[in-house]
Amino acid sequence: MINKESLTHHISQQFNAELEEVRSHLLAMGGLVEKQVNDAVTALIEADSGLAQQVREVDEQINQMERNIDEECLRILARRQPAASDLRLIISISKSVIDLERIGDESTKIARRAIQLCEEGESPRGYVEVRHIGDQVRNMVRDALDAFARFDADLALAVAQYDKTIDREYKTALRELVTYMMEDPRSISRVLSVIWVLRSLERIGDHARNISELVIYLVRGTDVRHMGLKRMKAEVEGTAGDEAEFANVPGKPDDK
Repeated sequence: MINKESLTHHISQQFNAELEEVRSHLLAMGGLVEKQVNDAVTALIEADSGLAQQVREVDEQINQMERNIDEECLRILARRQPAASDLRLIISISKSVIDLERIGDESTKIARRAIQLCEEGESPRGYVEVRHIGDQVRNMVRDALDAFARFDADLALAVAQYDKTIDREYKTALRELVTYMMEDPRSISRVLSVIWVLRSLERIGDHARNISELVIYLVRGTDVRHMGLKRMKAEVEGTAGDEAEFANVPGKPDDK
């Protein structure tokens, strides 16, 4: 069980500053990745090859941010030898940057498909589904990052639960688009590009869920990966009173 002292008893104020700095760098990377998702979907729907190219160019910046945050985490582990909740924070950050980098990769794939469709001509079907699912997964990424910023296990649980909705809608869209291709073989190449975009969006939802599971691990101290949603919910709700223990975590905003 974590207690308030374990969260605030650090070697120095410099340690507090280091923890807050690496956490802020994670959230900055997350903000850039969220924008990348939005721009990739917009580029596809609006047939904007210039915007799509910008998304591709941002990918290297995201990769560099991942490397920098990894180095920060390693330095803290080597110098401070954190324990308890501090160690969980560093572990959660180091794992979350992997998912953020992969969300960036999926956004870059969408941007490549957008450029391809600009050259080949628009797909006759699938843009409504891309817009709808794209908006939802972008919200999942935003909420997962908000949960991390606020140490909010309940919001993280909501993100994990919503991933099931994305999976259902992706499968429904996939069936409809496959049926359309069978009816009009001339459209196969362009509709396939849209299907790959939807696949990337579904994977972005998976990565947002991974981040939300790390938030629950950080706040509750329980590894909820590979748990069913029912067990995950029980873990979150069964220890709801422990949220107050995170009141003085470095960088945590005061509740209003």
